[in-house]
Amino acid sequence: MNNGFLHDALIYLAAAVVFVPVAKKLGMGSVLGYLLGGIIIGPFFLGFVGQEGKDIMHFAEFGVVMMLFLIGLELEPASFWKMRKLIAGTGAVQLGATTLLCFGGLLAAGFSWQAALACGLAFSMSSTAIVMQTLREKGLTKTESGRSSFAVLLFQDISVIPILAFLPLLAMSSAPQAAEGHKTLLEGLPGWAQTLTLIGAVAAVILGGRLVIVPFLRFIARIRLRELFTAAALLIVIATADLMIIVGLSPALGTFLAGVVLANSQFRHELESDVEPFKGVLLGLFFIAVGASINFRLILDNPLTVTVLVLGVIVVKAFVLNMTGRMSRLSFDQNSIFTLGLSQVGEFAFVLFAFIAQLRILSGHWSDMMMGVTAISMAVTPLLLLLNERLILPRFGTKEVQEEREADRIEGEHPVIIAGFGHFGSTSGRFLRANGIHTTILDNDSDRVELLRKMGFKVFYGDATRIDILKSAGAENAKILIASIDSPEINAEMVEKTRTEFPHLTIMVRARNRTDAYDLIDAGVKNIYRESLETSVRIGVDALVHLGFRKYTATRAGQNFIKYDEAALSRLAAHRHDQEAYIFNTREEISIQEELLTKDHTDNPAINDHAWDRKT
Repeated sequence: MNNGFLHDALIYLAAAVVFVPVAKKLGMGSVLGYLLGGIIIGPFFLGFVGQEGKDIMHFAEFGVVMMLFLIGLELEPASFWKMRKLIAGTGAVQLGATTLLCFGGLLAAGFSWQAALACGLAFSMSSTAIVMQTLREKGLTKTESGRSSFAVLLFQDISVIPILAFLPLLAMSSAPQAAEGHKTLLEGLPGWAQTLTLIGAVAAVILGGRLVIVPFLRFIARIRLRELFTAAALLIVIATADLMIIVGLSPALGTFLAGVVLANSQFRHELESDVEPFKGVLLGLFFIAVGASINFRLILDNPLTVTVLVLGVIVVKAFVLNMTGRMSRLSFDQNSIFTLGLSQVGEFAFVLFAFIAQLRILSGHWSDMMMGVTAISMAVTPLLLLLNERLILPRFGTKEVQEEREADRIEGEHPVIIAGFGHFGSTSGRFLRANGIHTTILDNDSDRVELLRKMGFKVFYGDATRIDILKSAGAENAKILIASIDSPEINAEMVEKTRTEFPHLTIMVRARNRTDAYDLIDAGVKNIYRESLETSVRIGVDALVHLGFRKYTATRAGQNFIKYDEAALSRLAAHRHDQEAYIFNTREEISIQEELLTKDHTDNPAINDHAWDRKT
């Protein structure tokens, strides 16, 4: 590792730490903070970052790839299929109309029809990174505008494949430049072979996810090393992205497909929590690199041209998106977020313009100009959303955004989380399900998870002591956490973390015996359930019945015993570290308990006991 790398890392991290808090404090969001930091440290201001910023951006684009993987994990195939009309309809209208209008405008400006069409296709892309990050920060991902934005972005990401395949046709009249950097498998192949290669790559991701990746993760899970599972998660993302690059496809699309395939697996939450930190860091690095890559010298040399292009693209896209939103019957509030949020040019445009220049459809000068327009439009987007939030919605909005958020708060989440689904947790889970209560189930035993999923239970592999896992499982909106793991130490650790991070949760904890229960009482837990108590009492109840007691009498006696024993447990907890005092108080509690049970039996004669004795 050389000093240059450490120096660059220091600069980028310092920019993030300094400018993001300032932007957040001013209510501008983290994305604008990253972009501002990149602009300040870039070659045209402080000059801390030079041309190497472009190389950094290539590396940082991997953050976008990881984000698409996480989006895929959150979208189960069934949900994806339900959204097919929204994706195909809204997405196709936006891409087609934007391309046609940009094509007409550039053609009128004197561009060749090939260059105008190629630029129109690139300009139709929006920034998945900026839009999804901003929507998540503002809690708008589950609103109508959030779902519509996601549909359009997803269609755009899918469209990158045919666009990349189509662009070489525009360059057939000219002599295309040899590709720089990595060569793909598609180069030199006939059209039919290229098509088969593309289909084969996509099929490999889908089938590999089902037949290879899940068994592979199950094997890794059995080793029980957290860092190894994290490495496996990164390996999946990188391998999928590299496969797509090799065949000339979008790595983001490949990882998105891998995420969708794994969305129904038991490892969904674990993968999500392991990849999330890397995604956040790399996305921040990507935004800083975008800010640093803005060529202000080119802008200063051609201020009118750049301004017209930026405003023209934003206006055209905003017009198309507004019409699309109206066609989808979005309210004014939702449509304004949808329109302004997607009105920029996206990160995939950098790839497309580089490819367009490589094919000599566009000159190097105009290619740099278009990349500058792309970067500026991305930087302007958070400002547009801020303007919408601060000025437009307060004056013209109908406050429907808040209503949508309140209604969507519990969407896809369950009121109960069960951590540990062995014999104890599964019994509780089956009882709740039989009574119409849906639960989110976490278990750290991959073999048991697989077996239970075959039985019809929706169980996820994950370490419930990790806050990020609990968050992804919906702990922030759940009501109850049932800690039923067969380990007092793990349950205690989970309780400690959960009470701090999620104080609203009612925690119900499994305890093996009185000793475990005492530890939980010391920790302040109120809802403790000894796994042996009810079973032991039930044996005693059945023994009474066999000895001639009526069923109701025996059952009532059992319930009273449990009530008195739990009360005694709380009182004895204070003496358990003093053996002499503990023994004395235990004898007193037993004596009191026996007196209460005898008194209950004599004071409450079982008038209707015979009803419990009927033979069925």
